[in-house]
Amino acid sequence: MPFPRSSGILLHPTSLPGRYGIGDIGPVAHQFVDFLRDSGQQLWQILPFGPTGFGNSPYLSYSAMAGNPLLISPDLLLEEELLTPEDLATIPQFPIEKVDFDAVRTFKWKLFKIACKNFKEALEDEENDSKEFEEFCRNKSYWLDDYALFMAVKEANQDESWHQWDDDIARRKQEALHKWGEKLAGEIFFHKFLQFQFFHQWSQLKTYANEQGIQIFGDVAIYVAHDSADVWSHPEIFCLDGETGEASLMAGVPPDYFSATGQLWGNPVYNWERIQQNGFNWWVQRMQSILDCVDIIRIDHFRGLQAFWAVPRGETTAVNGRWIEAPGEAFFHILNERLGRLPIIAEDLGLITPEVEALRDKFELPGMKILHFAFDSGPDNPYLPFNYNNSNWVAYTGTHDNDTTVGWFNDRSIQGQARVMSYIGGTMGHGIHWDLTRVALASVANQAIIPLQDLLGLGSEAIMNKPSTSEGNWSWRFKPGAITDEIRDRLRALTDIYGRLPR
Repeated sequence: MPFPRSSGILLHPTSLPGRYGIGDIGPVAHQFVDFLRDSGQQLWQILPFGPTGFGNSPYLSYSAMAGNPLLISPDLLLEEELLTPEDLATIPQFPIEKVDFDAVRTFKWKLFKIACKNFKEALEDEENDSKEFEEFCRNKSYWLDDYALFMAVKEANQDESWHQWDDDIARRKQEALHKWGEKLAGEIFFHKFLQFQFFHQWSQLKTYANEQGIQIFGDVAIYVAHDSADVWSHPEIFCLDGETGEASLMAGVPPDYFSATGQLWGNPVYNWERIQQNGFNWWVQRMQSILDCVDIIRIDHFRGLQAFWAVPRGETTAVNGRWIEAPGEAFFHILNERLGRLPIIAEDLGLITPEVEALRDKFELPGMKILHFAFDSGPDNPYLPFNYNNSNWVAYTGTHDNDTTVGWFNDRSIQGQARVMSYIGGTMGHGIHWDLTRVALASVANQAIIPLQDLLGLGSEAIMNKPSTSEGNWSWRFKPGAITDEIRDRLRALTDIYGRLPR
């Protein structure tokens, strides 16, 4: 799908400032949309927004289709009269530049319980109309019913993974589903309420963004967490051990220049044969659900749709895996047939073969070009802008998995820094982050995306994620007032010079 020449900012909503310990999708998110509009941007790229568990990674969610309740805005619940000013009178002293997920979860859950009680009492009042909530539950029932029951049972089992539950509910025997559904009716209602509020608030934000000329650029993690409602409710489409319910084949990537043992992610890989036999129904529903919330989709680890690295259960590294082909071409044909030609971006980083490139190009999907990768292998480096063979790309300074541009540059050798400066051919005088931003915006790529950390000129302290590490990730937030008028005006001027302003 062709994209117009445009640019935007990469920022996950959790990184927004605010007094509740975590960024959310309330008033501050609307203010960020105003900044995007005023600076001439047309895209807001985010990470997956599903409910997160251990490690807080948005790429390991309890559901591929649900929203993260931690993004719900207490301010908007106050506007809906589901909370009172007294409920928000005492707010803990949260860190300003980091998210303390455990503390935020404890605090927000108390608020959500109060809001849910008030919501339920309002529904029971005959004068109030419950149609909107009922319609939401009906329209989302294909994933919401299983998700709400999954979360309720999980909490009743002290957060144990589903394969450690009693065998009857772990294997979804009808009698057990009915028994747990009745036993946990209140908790199930609570989780449906949270999803109703999330999608209500998200819809308000997306509508506002679109009205301001901003498109939401979403992200689909190719794999789902083993401990998720999706794997529990659709075990047949994943490679699982029939006796234990554990992943029989785990996802990851093989050893490479950066890691002698590869990366072992632990997610169960898909049983693509069964998925294809079912007409790719689960995947089509998944893509439709994300399209209800975003305007553009990035498919993370796109290469896994052509062939994926599968590691047998019991391995502790990714060394002893094997490549297995996936029916990517048939999948995209079905998507186009059932949903139309979709606005999809391929995350084509890592070990990319001619077959992966052929799949991407057959469906004319834009790939990604990362400037941090461009300066260390000579003039043939495919990430150097003069080697972009057409405009069907998304240019980035770096991504959420990279160091910030300031941190990346400072970590380079003197010779490495000199190579970058030689390519730039002159500095703007505002720092390397603005120099690389200019290179990305000047490129022929139809779209250019700049992480907010780079606009702010932040160093390695503002890294969002360090791949292959399990602690300290996903928690960065920017300070209130960090986005100045000077930053806004400089970004708009560059966006104008390089032909990316809205037309």
